[in-house]
Amino acid sequence: QVQLVDSGGGLAQAGGSLRLSCVASGQIFSWYTMAWFRQAPGKEREFVGGIIWTGGNTLYANSVKGRFTISRDNAKNTMYLQMNSLKPEDTAVYACAAGGGLSTAASGYSYWGQGTQVTVSS
Repeated sequence: QVQLVDSGGGLAQAGGSLRLSCVASGQIFSWYTMAWFRQAPGKEREFVGGIIWTGGNTLYANSVKGRFTISRDNAKNTMYLQMNSLKPEDTAVYACAAGGGLSTAASGYSYWGQGTQVTVSS
């Protein structure tokens, strides 16, 4: 079983930055994609961005494009989400996921981190 542990959330002011990390451990299977999703109370889970592990191609939601950057460290089995120019509407629980081909749908991913809270004050 693969475990994903995400971390790095916290409180930031509007315009500030946070960096989230997602570390994979355990019996790591081959997968095509890792991604970040976020969910605020009462709202649906929302795709933030993802990366195709082999090659490093990325895809971002329009709402974060130009502000957030996904990167990976193959040796450390770690994916990062660098969040800059944060806005109050970025407030949510962020969770990493791993699965098949890059998809914006949560159903496309088999493994999930526990989630880390990001709160952006205005």
